[in-house]
Parts: sequence; C-alpha cells; structure tokens
Amino acid sequence: MASINQLLTPKQKALEINLNEKIYGTFAEVGAGQETVRHFFRAGGASGTIAKAMSAYDKDFSDAIYGKEEGGRYVNEARLMNMLDHEVGLLEQRINRSKNPGRLFFSYANSVQTINFNKTNKGHGWVGIRFQLSEMEPYNDIIIHIRFHENDARLQQESLGNLGVNLIYGAFYYADNPRLLLESLYDELAKDQIEIDMVNFLGPRFAYVDNRLMSLQLVKNGMTDAVIFGPDGRNLLPADVLYKKNILAMRGSFRPVTNVNMDMLSSALALFLNENKVEKDKLKVLFEITLKNLRSSGEINERDFLDRADIIGKLGHLVLISNFSEYFKLVEYFSRFSKERLGLVMGVNNLIDVFDESYYGELSGGIMEAFGKLFTKDLKVYLYPFISNSGEKLDSNNLKVDSSLKELYKYIKSNKRLVDIEDVNESNLNILSREVLKQIALGEIGWEEKLPEGVAQMIKDRGMFGYNKGYIPI
Repeated sequence: MASINQLLTPKQKALEINLNEKIYGTFAEVGAGQETVRHFFRAGGASGTIAKAMSAYDKDFSDAIYGKEEGGRYVNEARLMNMLDHEVGLLEQRINRSKNPGRLFFSYANSVQTINFNKTNKGHGWVGIRFQLSEMEPYNDIIIHIRFHENDARLQQESLGNLGVNLIYGAFYYADNPRLLLESLYDELAKDQIEIDMVNFLGPRFAYVDNRLMSLQLVKNGMTDAVIFGPDGRNLLPADVLYKKNILAMRGSFRPVTNVNMDMLSSALALFLNENKVEKDKLKVLFEITLKNLRSSGEINERDFLDRADIIGKLGHLVLISNFSEYFKLVEYFSRFSKERLGLVMGVNNLIDVFDESYYGELSGGIMEAFGKLFTKDLKVYLYPFISNSGEKLDSNNLKVDSSLKELYKYIKSNKRLVDIEDVNESNLNILSREVLKQIALGEIGWEEKLPEGVAQMIKDRGMFGYNKGYIPI
C-alpha cells in the first residue's frame, strides 16, 4: 500500500486492487456509464478483481433485477441499498467460499443522474460499497450522496469514475481511518467538481464511528456547506429532509440548550403555523449550529459538539451544521430545496448584528445586496425580545439601527417580514447560556431549573460541559 503522503492516481489505485489476490467483487453502475469499473479494466489484471460488471439502464430490466421503487424514483438511497443487497447476495450464492479461501468480497454500486441535455439540472447520485475486511466477518457499508457541479455530462462521468475508484480503494486500505478515507475521496478531484453532502459508515469495522462527526468533517473540509442529522444521530440527505417543506430554523450555540431557546422556538412555531402558507405536515424545524459557533474558541472540540447534538437529539429535533456565517446564505441554501414559506427565529440582539454593515464586507453590494438576497425570498423573521445592558426590553419597535439604515429598516418592517414574539415567558429573558455554562462547571446551585426537563440530569450523568470537573469549558 502507498504511504498516506503519496497520492495515487485512479489508475494506480485500480492496479493495486487488481493485484491484490484477496479482493474480489461486482460493479453495478446506473446512470452515468460504467465509469468506475472502466478504470479496473484498463489498469490490467482485472480478472482477479471483477466477478461481474453490469449496468441495468432500462427501467423494466432494473425493476426485474432490483424490484420497483415506490414513487418511481430511481436515484435514491433505497435503490442503492437494494442494488447492494442483490449483488452481494449473488456473490455469496455463486462464488464457492471453500474454493476461494481468504477472498474478501465487495459490491460497488451507484445510481446517478448526470446533467440533462438542456442543462436545467446539475445532477446528483448515490454511491456505495459493501465490503468485508475478513472473510469471517459481516459486511460493512460506506454510503455517500453526491451533487455534480460540472456543466458537462462527460466531465461528470469522469469525475464519478475517479470518485468510485477512490471509494473502493479507501474501503480496503483506509477503513481504520475514516477521516483519511473521506479526504482520499477527493484524490484527483476538486471540490468544485463534486460535492459530498451525506455519508454514513455502517458495519462492524465502523462500530466506533459516530457518523455525526463524519458529517462535521464534510463541512469542516469544505466538501459541502451544510449537513443534517436526526435525533437518532443518523446522517440525513438535506434534499430529502427539506424538499418542498416549510422550514423554521433557529441558530445558536446551544451550549447548552436552555429554557429561553425552547421558549423562542415554541412561541415562534405557534406564529409560523398560523401563517396561511404554512402546513403542519410539511413543517421541518431545525436547530442550526454554524462552524463559527463551533470554533468560537479555536479548534472544534468534538466532544463538546457531540454533547450539544445529543441534547438537541434528546429534545427530538433535527440538527443542521452549516458553514453559513451570514443569514442570507442560510436562506439561499434553503431556497435550493424549497420555495415554500421559510422562517428564522432570532433574538433582537441577533437582528442588531444583522444590521451591522461590517458583517457584509465580502459582498460588493454590501448590506443592500445581502438584504436583497434575504428578503426577496418568502421569509418571515420571528423576533424574541432582548434585555439590554440598561435593562430595557427591546423588540422591533424600539431597537436602534445606524441612521443610514433607518429607511431600509422601516421598509422591511412595513412589509411585515419582522414578527415580534409577544407571548414570552418573562422569567426566561435573563437566562444567558454563557452564565449557565459557568454555573455548571463551577458546581453552583440553581442552573438546573434554567434547562428543559431531563437535560440537567443528562449533563450530570455524562459529565457534560465540565460538570463536576472544576473548570469552565472554553
């Protein structure tokens, strides 16, 4: 095997696998040609690796082999899993283990849609491998979802082929280092060619892997801008979660989630559901944490990140990790998947920051460009009151913005894009998460009552946020 620092080309990787007499499996590729297996055929020695290569393009053939898909969607995770189930089953059925001692079986599959002729969509797909690293152990899976960014079908096919080789090579040679495996998927590829926006590692070799951390790596390494995982910790495809949904998002550090967070959410949710363009059965509520929040004091503390995620999960909510410092980028991201009404929950103090022109230094059009992108969408902002340093309760009617922005503020307010949350629990307004964090670490009395039911006990049981350790977490 090549050293970690020595990058191999797809041809070199394919050849190394072909020359490994233990690795043996099948390829099933639908939607972009047989671009991955082509590397193995051309590298030489393919007969030692390839048991079968196929591409069931015709839907009737595909249905006859893998079964029909509900809703008629063929580029989805369920289709990929059916392909892997079927192909591995055939391997086990048709290849005699006693005649092939030491063989490590695998099945690689993809179901993708490349850019169409009219270039009205960029294309996307599901790619996965089911493999074993010991002939006596159960199989492992690596499942990823990709989005193409190139504007030419042939280039997308070539990129998919490179990615497939990298995935197969990584499965067999980097399985003990999933982070390196993720990074290696971009060998000979650029991140503006293919985006990976979901990954799940499954099986006995990955029993120690927390897939939420793998999601975090995708955003941290610039492989995608945002990821979503559910209360159970499983990574979810953003498009599946958000497509044609009414989305209500609340940004925060959530260190930890406090009663004020829950009051903000429940009050805003009641207002949002009362909107005539919002349907309860189409609603998705997201707790958003930005990389900036995770990096607030230097490098990301992964244990701290998981503690926050675990608490949000206990409360039954989805978590969105994003690389969007500015709210308009978050709204643009949501608009990729849904044209339905959107909602943002924020404190008045956050809105004051949004009206800070220095916040938009990277935009040539400055704050006007940002607000154009933010408020041209079907968006409502739900404002939770804030107690200023002077003790004044601020809402949209008495907050102060720079004199040069007063007319802009009046215009946005007159269009009813800002909605004050009036039905609030006044006792929550003085709760500050940073103060609660200090109380937890210093063992002070009374912090428990500032948190949602069950959260305080969870913090104590697991020693989260420096509890019972005598230090204040950074």
